[in-house]
Parts: sequence; C-alpha cells; structure tokens
Amino acid sequence: MNYRHAYHAGNHADVLKHAVLAKVIERLAAKDKPFGVLDAHAGAGAYDLQSEAASKTGEWLGGIGLMQEAFSSQVEAVLAPYRRVIAGLNPAGGNRFYPGSPDIALQLLRSIDRLVANELHPEEADTLRMNYHGEKRLFITQLDALAAVKQQLPFKERRGLVLIDPPYEVKDEAAKVCRLLAEAVRRFETGVVMIWYPITTEDFVDGLVTGIAGLGIGNLLCAELRVKNTHEQSGLSGSGLIIRNPPFGLEEDLQILLPALAQRLGIEGLGRAKQEWLTPKKG
Repeated sequence: MNYRHAYHAGNHADVLKHAVLAKVIERLAAKDKPFGVLDAHAGAGAYDLQSEAASKTGEWLGGIGLMQEAFSSQVEAVLAPYRRVIAGLNPAGGNRFYPGSPDIALQLLRSIDRLVANELHPEEADTLRMNYHGEKRLFITQLDALAAVKQQLPFKERRGLVLIDPPYEVKDEAAKVCRLLAEAVRRFETGVVMIWYPITTEDFVDGLVTGIAGLGIGNLLCAELRVKNTHEQSGLSGSGLIIRNPPFGLEEDLQILLPALAQRLGIEGLGRAKQEWLTPKKG
C-alpha cells in the first residue's frame, strides 16, 4: 500500500480517465431517477499541483497543463463537465488544484444521488474524510476493493457506476481486476462498470485485455490514448478504459474526444487513439 496518487495527479492518464468519468456521470444524471457511484480505489479526493509530490514528477505538465487552450466546440461539449469540475475546485481561476475521482463525482452528483468512496490506504482514507467532512451524499469505506464490491452491490438505487482503477503495483493486479469486473457484473448486471488501466508494455495490456475479454461478459467498450511509443523502458506511454454498459451517447462522445486528446497530449506527434468493442455491443 505504498501508492500515492499525488505524484501522478493531472497527468495524461488522469485527463483521459477523468474527462470520461465526468461525461459518464453527466449522462447518468440526465435521467430523473437517482443513482449510486462506487469508487473502488478512491484516493484522497483532490490534489495540489504545487505540492512537493506533484512538483517532484511534474507529470501534470504533460496532462492538464496542456489543456488550457480551447478545443473545437464539439470537443468542448464533451469536456464540459470535466471543465466545470476543475473550475469548481479553482474558483480564482487556473488549475492549481486537481480533482480526483471522488471530487468529480461529488461535484456532478445531484442531491438524490450518492457516492461510496473506498480507499484502503490509511493516510489517503484519512485525507478523504478530512476533505469531505460533513458531505451527506458520501459514505467512505476502507476495504479491499473486492470486499467493497461485495458489500456495496447491488445499489439500492438500481442504477449507477462502479469505477475500478487500482495502481497496478503488484504482479497479479490484472487478475484481480478481472475478478472485480466479474463480481461487479454478477451482482449488478445493469450497472456501468469503468475500468482504467495503464499502458506500460504490450505484454501487460494484451494480458489484461485478453483476460477481460475471456470472462464472457458482453457490451464492453474499449478506449485507449497513447502519447508515445510503448516499449519495456518507456514507463507510462498511455492508458485505456474498458467500459461495461456505456451510457447512451458515450460511444459518440469518445469518437470526438479521443483523437483530440491524442493530438494535444501526444509527445512529438506520437499521440494516437483507439476505440473498439471488446465484446459485442448490446442491441
């Protein structure tokens, strides 16, 4: 449990994950009925990009640091909820403070919706409690992610989203993600499940994607953003999302967003994006 997201907050992987997360939540909120969100690896909630940790890596400079200039109106329409959340965290302007997934959810949820934020790391969980003390729509748990899925699903609201984005620090993390997805779908067949994964080596990505596809779960949409070429020593060259039951309209949102992010965040023209149905589309 050594991972601290403060070192990586606002990087290109966060931009992809959080822009899509914000759009998914906005689309869920378009219907009148309440919904729940389970953030299985919540983190601290929000991050200071001028902190020692963020300054040490400077990863945000290649992510949110490149997002200030406006895109086309079509792209900005997809980014709108993400932009609103960042603005809400920085009322004086700029992007010093960067939202983690709990902050994104809480800013976009309505009074009838709720967030379960699960964070196993004790210091991160304590910071999360401190940051959102008194927030009535928030329930914080400090469990292993699989235990949290078993405890919280299915939602009483019968609608909602499960976000799975572990740090992938341990060797069997990909296998754990497969078990998490299988359990979430078994307990909450109609729910949206969003899995984030890093692109480090092709072997890792192939293993994870093959494992997930082999579960026999339908309606899985896969989206990837790469900012440079991938090889053994490249570090984080991109990231991807696998989304079960993507909300209506999200496929079209990604078709607009992904190429724009690849062009903006790509290093020396090496950015590229991919979107495909990993398993057959529903309907």
